This record gives sequence, C-alpha cells and structure tokens, in this order.
Amino acid sequence: MRVLVLSGSSRTGSVNARLAALVARLVVRAGAVADPATLRDFAMPPYDGDAEADEGLPKGAVALCERIEAAQALVIASPEYNASVPGVVKNAIDWVSRFRPQPFKDKQTLLVSASPSMVGGNRGLWALRVPLEHLGARVYPDMFSLANAHHAFGEDGSLADRGLGERLTATTASFLDLAEADTRYLCLQRRWYEFLGDQTDAPVTSRAQD
Repeated sequence: MRVLVLSGSSRTGSVNARLAALVARLVVRAGAVADPATLRDFAMPPYDGDAEADEGLPKGAVALCERIEAAQALVIASPEYNASVPGVVKNAIDWVSRFRPQPFKDKQTLLVSASPSMVGGNRGLWALRVPLEHLGARVYPDMFSLANAHHAFGEDGSLADRGLGERLTATTASFLDLAEADTRYLCLQRRWYEFLGDQTDAPVTSRAQD
C-alpha cells in the first residue's frame, strides 16, 4: 500500500516537516510504502478562475493530483496559522478540487500537526477537515497534534516523550489498517452524498460515485 505523506510547510527546520518525516518512517515500519513530499514540490499560483480558463491547471496542481491518485492513503502534516488552515494548504486543495474525477474522493486521510503552542495546531486540523470532507475524503477520526513541538523531537527525529511516540505509532498503525481494509475489501465501498438528495450533475457539485 502506498501512502502520500505531505508536509504543509516547506520552511527550513519546520516542525511539521519533521513530523511528516517521522510519520513516513512509521508508515515504512508498518510495511507500507511512504511517498514523502512537501508543498514546495508543487508550485501553484493563488487560485484564479480566469487563469484556469485561460491557461488550464498549473503543472504543480497536476503533479499533486497524480501523486494523490497514485496513493491508497494520504497523510497531511499541516501547520496552524491564526487558528485555521494555512493559505498555501487551502490553495493547493482548491486547485486539486478542479480535477475530474476528484482525487480526494474516498481517499483515506490522516491529519497531523505540530506547533510550538500548547494546542499543537489542533484548531487548524479541525478547519482542514471541512474542505477535505466536503470533497469526499474519508478523514480519520483520530488526529494527532504535537504541542511544544520545538522541544519535542530527539536527535534521531523521534519524539522525546515516550507516551506521545507510542500514541503517534498507534494512531498511524490503526489508520493504515483501515486504509488497507478499504483498499482490499470492496464491501466497504459505498455510494456517498454530502447531503440527502445531492445528486446533481453540475460539474462543481457532483461528487457522488458508485
């Protein structure tokens, strides 16, 4: 099973990039294939409907869409900006949402965050769930937020706090079990609608599929 592990921060020394790298190692340890990436790998301008109509979808969005489609599961390590989603993360989602078929649809997704704050970026993850679930992603109920992240990592990249390390390992393993079951067992696949009666054929709002 292939898992795209995406860091929502490209800043040198980013605690979310470090957390994403740790999750990627846990994915490999669990027997899956990790595909690590950062948003720096996918250059995209701010979303502009006129630019899309005139120039098409940017290469960065195409590349990110392809990486999502190639994976059976997705992990996003996202910072929290002003108690919400960073603009660069939301912009990437907005661009990728323009593809058909929709690559986020039915994608098993785990959200993690790291922050120097005491809440660990958790408020940003709750905000991030909204557009992802709107697009049909199956966002894992348990999220992992690392508080005081600038002091949380050991020299080897693992978490210094043993309890937190065990919780992240268990969360990642449980998520991968669900993603593998969803991949292997077709009985878990079902028709999904955001709202009852949401069966329109409009190109933007039609997200249901068998």
